[in-house]
Amino acid sequence: MSIIQEFKEFAVKGNMMDMAIGVIIGGAFGKIIDSLVKDIIMPLITVITGGGVDFTQKFFVLGKNPDNLQSLDALQKAGVNVLTYGNFITIFLNFLILAWVVFLMVKMINRVRKPAEAAPAATPEDIELLREIRDELKRRPQA
Repeated sequence: MSIIQEFKEFAVKGNMMDMAIGVIIGGAFGKIIDSLVKDIIMPLITVITGGGVDFTQKFFVLGKNPDNLQSLDALQKAGVNVLTYGNFITIFLNFLILAWVVFLMVKMINRVRKPAEAAPAATPEDIELLREIRDELKRRPQA
């Protein structure tokens, strides 16, 4: 079997296609969560905290800052060593929100998939007859 034929069989397997679709949808879902954080949640946090909260501009200058630059862009362009912890906070917040949304989705899907509690199956007729015979024998006087 040629390597191209083997690759073709591998690529069109159901699991491989499902995984590819999952990755594509996951990437699009990540963009939705990024927008949710950036466009909805962060403005609400800004209003709640009284404004001025922009985590992406939070940083520490590591080392020397010879020109006494203050903005992150200027520091990075000048090649100054900068610890940008604010970007990490934003990405971590995105992760937490994404994990929470995925958790809720899985929980909802599991609830939908969960079969309804089935009523107990009816006892077969032969078992019922045997029980009636047993009960009748118990009621008869012992000799």
